[in-house]
Amino acid sequence: MSAFQRRVAGYRQALPVMLGSVALLVFAGACRTGEREGGEAVTVAADPGKEIYDRVCFACHSIGEGPRIGPDLKDIHQVRAHDWLVRWLRDPVGMTKTDSIGRAILAQWNNVPMVSPNLNDEEIDQVLDYITRVSEGRTVAASEDLGPVELTPAAFEEGSRIYFDRCAGCHGTLRAGATGPNIQPERTTQIGTAAIRAILANGTPGGMPPWGRQGILSADELTLMAKFVQLPPPDPPQRPLSEIRASWSLKVPVASRPKAPQTTRDWENYFGVILRDAGQVAIIDGDTYEHITTVETGFAVHILRSSSTGRYFYAIGRDGRVTLIDLWTETPTLVAQVQGCTDARSVEGSKYPGYEDRYLIEGCYWPTQYVVYDGLTLEPLSVTDVGGSTYDTNEPLTEVRVAAIVASHNGPVWMVALKESGFVAIVDYSKKGFPVVSRIPAERFLHDGGWDHSGRYFLVAANMRNKMVVIDAETQELAATFETGVRPHPGRGANWQDPEFGWVNATTHIGQGLLSVYGADPANHPQHAWKVVRQVPFTGTGSLFLKTHPNSAWVWFDMALNNDPEGARQTCVYSKQEAKVHRCWTVGDRGRAVHFEYNRAGTEVWVSVWDPKGELVIYDDKTLAEKHRIRGDWLVTPTGKFNVHNTAEDVY
Repeated sequence: MSAFQRRVAGYRQALPVMLGSVALLVFAGACRTGEREGGEAVTVAADPGKEIYDRVCFACHSIGEGPRIGPDLKDIHQVRAHDWLVRWLRDPVGMTKTDSIGRAILAQWNNVPMVSPNLNDEEIDQVLDYITRVSEGRTVAASEDLGPVELTPAAFEEGSRIYFDRCAGCHGTLRAGATGPNIQPERTTQIGTAAIRAILANGTPGGMPPWGRQGILSADELTLMAKFVQLPPPDPPQRPLSEIRASWSLKVPVASRPKAPQTTRDWENYFGVILRDAGQVAIIDGDTYEHITTVETGFAVHILRSSSTGRYFYAIGRDGRVTLIDLWTETPTLVAQVQGCTDARSVEGSKYPGYEDRYLIEGCYWPTQYVVYDGLTLEPLSVTDVGGSTYDTNEPLTEVRVAAIVASHNGPVWMVALKESGFVAIVDYSKKGFPVVSRIPAERFLHDGGWDHSGRYFLVAANMRNKMVVIDAETQELAATFETGVRPHPGRGANWQDPEFGWVNATTHIGQGLLSVYGADPANHPQHAWKVVRQVPFTGTGSLFLKTHPNSAWVWFDMALNNDPEGARQTCVYSKQEAKVHRCWTVGDRGRAVHFEYNRAGTEVWVSVWDPKGELVIYDDKTLAEKHRIRGDWLVTPTGKFNVHNTAEDVY
């Protein structure tokens, strides 16, 4: 294997996952010239096999240039019989279940299935003929000339903007990778502009959205980004406390706020709904389904958190802007804002008795720091650097991002997951300066997580290591790590009592269609604790979220990372009692079905149709019947939904 092949093989083993919006635009290969036997010049129009290959295969495969995301197809006609190849292209997912060779291929390629190319038999014959001709040298697979890897200052600035919006979350500000692979120039220049462009256009089986086919990036933007990631990343700015203070805006002082709720609505059953691309949060009455108001919150809100009392929503945008929303006013009101990071994903309030609503922590993706604020005003109080080295090899790191943060109900501490270094930091907010009092070695590439049913154990995914990590908050020690599947993504997880294994938790995966249930009851079922006890495969290539409620018989999960647009619109429920998937169905006719939230009583489940023309679909949790569908021009790309009571009390 050449150095180039080894580099690309390494790239394949770390498939990126980047979240995007949804539409549909078929990406077609550009018109290129090849050579038929006998010297006849052919174009895409005259060579349908080439057109199909460029459109369907090129992003994942080469013919004679080594592996990309999938294997090199050169001489595949000599390795596999023609009828086998036809059957494979008709139904690759089915073949991995029924055919011994198919199962072996799936295992070899990290259990990431090939998405069905949706070709008819004539098209299959045409593309196989093209691969054979190129393999035998009878056709030249000339690459499209996309020009030199050079960008004007304006184009580089536009590339930086797109990268921040669509790529940085998984690949990092400095492109060193985490949830997605390292895409620094040392790697990307070996892949080349044409191959990168095809990957961006068509996505990957591991969950990276097809930015071109979805219509998120135009043809010119695909070429721009394919070149941009081959150039050195710009130097990102730092953000000291002085700059954070300068950004602080207290719009309504505490003394001017109501002393009691000014609304007759059940504000504890409000839903905060993220309108991702609009930079807004909508507040909806969970009893009447009425849209109460929309709050301008800043760029691409990632999550909402409720304060300990539930009175306030904290919104964190990907631009690092924190917004404080008062729910006691007659109409929910923005009362303060501040920007502590240039890129962020996490925020959490203080929840220990005696500290309710007193403090707030924001974790930065960039710079490598966390910021603590006054919980009622967002006045910046302190900044703490979290940089350092990896927990296992002591490798110095230039980028350490703060991922999940959870607040203990049993002590004045926050559990802070440090993504690249693999430590879980414990921040004590009862101490002056809000210091890190413990750094627990865990596993690298920590991402999302939540509490077990007892509130003692912090369960967090190390998704690029295919593991869940268990931290004992009482002893401040690592309790366990264990593998669950290809890139677990539990959100905050789901707690319930299994009829056989007692208390369990679960995760879905962004790299495969798999629900993994694991024991989480060390007190009563120690033999099953922190071990996978059930694996439930489902159709599709990946999921983002799952959710349950103590009053529910179900665990809901989405298929939002399915590369098949129809599959991405489905949701499923797992029966706690039957220990199997009970039912799957299509939620909407566009976009993706994503994220779940229960009402306060646990009798209804809200699901987002993630689309520019979004919807919120409300189901009766007992019967699974649709009860209501919220629509409106204001409902732009709805993603996460957060019920006040459930979020404040960590009900999941």
